[in-house]
Amino acid sequence: QVQLVDSGGKSVQAGDSLTLSCVVSGRAFGRYYIAWYRQVDGKERDFVAGISDSGASTYFSDSVKGRFTVSRDTMANAAYLQMNMLKPEDSALYFCGFSYGGNWAAPDYWGQGTRVTVSS
Repeated sequence: QVQLVDSGGKSVQAGDSLTLSCVVSGRAFGRYYIAWYRQVDGKERDFVAGISDSGASTYFSDSVKGRFTVSRDTMANAAYLQMNMLKPEDSALYFCGFSYGGNWAAPDYWGQGTRVTVSS
């Protein structure tokens, strides 16, 4: 079993920056992809950003491209979502997802979520 702990969410002002962290533990053997998702109450969980198993490739939704970056620290079994120029519409519950095969649509494991609130 693999456990993910995502953290770093808080209330900020529009234009601020914030970094979310996702720490992987448990039986996470081999190479895996990490992605970030967000969910607004009552809506579906949407893909935000992802990073490949090697860290060489990153992927972003159009809504965050140019503002968010994603990185990983393989030695620390952690991944990070750096969010810049935050907007009120970025407010959501953010989750990290773990995937052995890079299937962004269906991660194998989820974090518990960390809430980001952006005020105008």
